[in-house]
Amino acid sequence: MKTSSPPTLGAQVAVFTLIRSVLNTSYRMVYPYLSLFQSGLGVGLPAISLVLSLRSLIAFAGPFLSPIADRYGRRVSMLLGMGLFTIGALTVVVLPTYTGFAISLPLMALAYMIFLPAMQAYLGDRVAYERRGRVMGITELSWSLSFIIGVPLVGVLLGRSGAWQSPFLPLALLGALSMVAVWRILPPHNRRAEPSSQPGVPPLPLGLLLRSAPARAGLLTILLLTAANETVNLVFGLWLEQRFNFQLAALGAAAVLIGLSEMGGEGLSAALVDRLGKVWSVRAGLLVNMLAAVVMFVLGGQAWGALAGLFLFYLSFEFSLVSLLPLMSEALPALRATVMASTLAMAALGRALGTQFAPLLFNGVGIGGNLIAALAMNLLAVWLVRQVRVNEAAPAVTPAD
Repeated sequence: MKTSSPPTLGAQVAVFTLIRSVLNTSYRMVYPYLSLFQSGLGVGLPAISLVLSLRSLIAFAGPFLSPIADRYGRRVSMLLGMGLFTIGALTVVVLPTYTGFAISLPLMALAYMIFLPAMQAYLGDRVAYERRGRVMGITELSWSLSFIIGVPLVGVLLGRSGAWQSPFLPLALLGALSMVAVWRILPPHNRRAEPSSQPGVPPLPLGLLLRSAPARAGLLTILLLTAANETVNLVFGLWLEQRFNFQLAALGAAAVLIGLSEMGGEGLSAALVDRLGKVWSVRAGLLVNMLAAVVMFVLGGQAWGALAGLFLFYLSFEFSLVSLLPLMSEALPALRATVMASTLAMAALGRALGTQFAPLLFNGVGIGGNLIAALAMNLLAVWLVRQVRVNEAAPAVTPAD
């Protein structure tokens, strides 16, 4: 009897990228259409902000949920994640009110925190370390694709229907299709294929994680990297508006420029990180990010200099971030999913800290204060990332296609 051949790695990566594009679209769609969601729900900005804050806090649940993937398998965790995503999107379909919205967004964020570390851990299991940067970098293109393709499609749905809840049914259908895809393309849990999934892994293995020097250094690196980025990210719109009198259309064009720079950083990382080396790539990206801050500081008096600096700033940030992920996937192989979930949690903490620092610096000193703070944090990250020492000859658990 003829049996169908298992999906190739390329097919799996393509499916993962599409699924992540759906997840990222659900995350990013609120910001550009915030006023429409607000008016449709009949609530003020503080009520929307509360839901978005709750969604952000979900990131800290990741390290406590990721042991599901380390103990019971990547496939189980990914299916659970997409199941919760589907339920979250359907919540608004069944309950199109503020309550439904307040349940839906955090639930879909929780799904993301379960799915993504398991997916990254699976690629860490499947792909040899020297090839892992390219493969993981391809899936990271989903972040910019969601902004360039997914978010505009949401805008079309909102514009044609006029109903704020219109994107949620398509998202639920895409979530259900994603579950079927994961079921079809991933093999059932196999301890030989996933040696990290052992009964000896404790239910809450954070103590093992914190005792790992490479993991600690990597987590602190991403904390500083994201805090530095958010210190500028939060106020660049205000800066452009105040300094150059940019209006809505010009700010929108600046947002497109940032989206393109994100894609450029992700693409460059996928192409170069394995050739240049993970640690060197992260450090190079951080140094270019520091250079971009200097460009904005020196040439920021002119619009072209400010925009050029912003483009370079976001491109180098994305390059550093994406290059750091394959490095973290080998920091503690026995707990890959937990490490990747903790990486996401530290990135969320870094953004939260940057959000607190940014307005204080901007209001007290001006954009120069934000840029100097970003420089200082990136400089410390350049030193820290050198301590993320991993086994660079780590093989794939199963041969990569």
